[in-house]
Amino acid sequence: MSGNALCADLTVEGTFRLSGACVDGEFDLEGARLRAPGRHALDAYHVRVGEDFTCHPGFSAEGRLILSGATVGAAIGFCGARLSNPGDIALEAVDVTVARNFDLGLGLTVDGAVKLDGTHVGTELSFRAAELTHPGGIALSLRATRARDTDLRTRRPVEGTVDARNAHLGTLHDNPATWPADLRLADTTYDGLAFPLPATERIGWLRRPPGRYLPQPYEQLAATYRRLGHEDEARTVLLAKQRHRRTGLPAHTRLWGHVQDFSVGYGYRPLRAGLWLLALLACGTLYFALHTPAALEPGKAPPFNAVFYTLDLLVPIITFGQEPAFAPRGTGQWLSYALIAAGWILATTVTAGITRALSRQ
Repeated sequence: MSGNALCADLTVEGTFRLSGACVDGEFDLEGARLRAPGRHALDAYHVRVGEDFTCHPGFSAEGRLILSGATVGAAIGFCGARLSNPGDIALEAVDVTVARNFDLGLGLTVDGAVKLDGTHVGTELSFRAAELTHPGGIALSLRATRARDTDLRTRRPVEGTVDARNAHLGTLHDNPATWPADLRLADTTYDGLAFPLPATERIGWLRRPPGRYLPQPYEQLAATYRRLGHEDEARTVLLAKQRHRRTGLPAHTRLWGHVQDFSVGYGYRPLRAGLWLLALLACGTLYFALHTPAALEPGKAPPFNAVFYTLDLLVPIITFGQEPAFAPRGTGQWLSYALIAAGWILATTVTAGITRALSRQ
């Protein structure tokens, strides 16, 4: 139909059928009351609206609202509306295309699930100050949804699961105070975070709730910090990724992982290797300076140097000619074995860690 469809303050008992309708202008349901408990309150499959589709303050619906396949030339608005379909889907807007905003915030209350899978939003998808409740189920499904900006700052934490798998959220706005307890981010991408926060906080966001290890959410977050120039935060995220990965490995592999973590932070904390080397060098130098080992060939051995002797033990790839010329006894012999082992462990973990870090850059 040409012009606007003004259905403000409409009251419908049963299903309001609009499937396939075409409206050149605005479709206005402000103040309408639709009531079909347990059934479809609104059947608007594949509607085409040239301008705004508006269900602003005063609009209420009992039953399922269906907008799947709709095309809207301007914006969709549900601000201040009340949707109720407990234990089922309250709003089904799958594969919707909206040129500008899809506004589901500012006072919207939903008792039931909101399903927006595959929807494309030209500018902002907003849930700011909304209340979404679907305990024990998926309260908000954004699978494969695409938007330029996404605002998930709900009035309080969503009661139920938020499933954003395979979604592209553009610039993401959120608030730690309203993060949902169950957030699924497998293969979710975003261009940036409006509030990056310290990496230690964002790591908790990725693991809500703790569960199966998935590398992509960590790599996406690390890449976001790198784009902001926060290289230290990116390394913190990638270190957390390795620690999470370790929890699902066999016991012997976990043990080696703990060694890499403790020594060099899986390559993301390379300064640790230098600190370990200095500490071991100081211990070995002090001991061998006080307990000089005997020369194997007294007439041919070079002058003993405790620093370079300890370095010969610690660094497996170079030699200063000290280690093969002297033979410690007793405690010194066991210390030399420990320094050799520590040197090989440090060299191996540093090599593995740096290789891993470089391969991800």
